[in-house]
Amino acid sequence: MQTPKAEHSKDSPGSFLERLGLAIADGTLAPRTVLRIDELEAEHKVARSVVREATKVLCSMGMLESRRRLGTVVQEEECWNLYDPQVIRWRLASPGRLDQLRALNELRGAIEPQAARLAAERISLEDGSELVSLAARLWAAGQGDKQEQFLTLDIEFHAAVLRTSGNPMFSQLHNLVREVLSGRTEHGLMPHLPHHEALQLHVDVASAIQRGEAEAAHAAMSRIVEQSTQEMGDIWSRHQGGPASPSSRKARTDT
Repeated sequence: MQTPKAEHSKDSPGSFLERLGLAIADGTLAPRTVLRIDELEAEHKVARSVVREATKVLCSMGMLESRRRLGTVVQEEECWNLYDPQVIRWRLASPGRLDQLRALNELRGAIEPQAARLAAERISLEDGSELVSLAARLWAAGQGDKQEQFLTLDIEFHAAVLRTSGNPMFSQLHNLVREVLSGRTEHGLMPHLPHHEALQLHVDVASAIQRGEAEAAHAAMSRIVEQSTQEMGDIWSRHQGGPASPSSRKARTDT
């Protein structure tokens, strides 16, 4: 007797993609797991077309690979497109989010200070003035306990530095920085209110860039990224009730 076909839910393709991507990112679906369309269709009660579209997207991200006569196979993390904003979000939603944030911050530390240096050498007078104005608005939002506005302005500030570096490859990394800044806020890995030093450092970066002081801009942006890593490690260790990581043990005491 044929098994009755499961009724399809009204689950959207995006929702199913999200669930499948998260399951791969958090290890629920381990590497080398073979996925079959009919099984996914029955288990999740979604249409075959939804399953096909989701697996196609995940294959394009390197998280899955379609193999003839075998099925669709979950790939090792080293195969994933780790720069894809959606992959970043899924990894940040996994238990390994602190390691992900630390890795992203290490990448920021290699790129953003150099972007600030180049911006100081190349920025126009108009863009320099706008960057200083943006830093002032960021300061006001941080002092005024406007967390949502602060996050929006912080993302805008770092994107502006990458853009005004004059390097189009740096500029395209603004999505990566956005996910770092959004992810640490969403997962409670930053102080409720920005520290005074963090606010001052953003002003220092903007002022140095406007004045064309490349080394000062580089140093201030390096400190911003370093401080972010320290804060995340400290907050995570308090949440877990364990010792701080080596990098976070160097952090200053919150005041």
